[in-house]
Amino acid sequence: MASEGTEYDGAGDPKTLDPKVAAAIAAAEAAGPQSGQSVRVDSWIWSVRLVKTRSMGATACRGGHVRVNGERVKPAHAVRVGDEVRLRHDGRERIVVVTRLIRKRVGAPVAVQCYVDNSPPPPPREAVAPAGIRDRGAGRPTKRDRREMERLRGPAGPGGPGPGAGGPFGSDPGRPRP
Repeated sequence: MASEGTEYDGAGDPKTLDPKVAAAIAAAEAAGPQSGQSVRVDSWIWSVRLVKTRSMGATACRGGHVRVNGERVKPAHAVRVGDEVRLRHDGRERIVVVTRLIRKRVGAPVAVQCYVDNSPPPPPREAVAPAGIRDRGAGRPTKRDRREMERLRGPAGPGGPGPGAGGPFGSDPGRPRP
């Protein structure tokens, strides 16, 4: 980079960065590998915050969830600038292209400077109505309220098997009532 705080986008036009981010990038580059060297893939995906811990990155590599340029890789595989890294994690696939190599974990604003994210957008979260949330001070739910909450939660909601499951006082046709 030409000067501290200035970075150039793909077209060669300068774009200014926050001074704190620029200082963090400079520190990350100083701690990174020298030119021509590489970084382990498990360490890199941890440092750019694609996984929470380095051991999770290594486990993902061993499980075949990490691909570099289309090939399944081991945790010690060397990653270089320009490589495409695909990571399946938490039910979605992340596709990133390496733009900067770092070895140490950095903050999120610096981490996004180290790769280009080509991932598909995450699937929308399902709108789930909160079942069983009552107004403060409304008191204990009545039997009718409880049955309404169980109906909203479904047959196997939290706290038990749900209505019609029998039990000590339920309707079990094979057993006589006490």
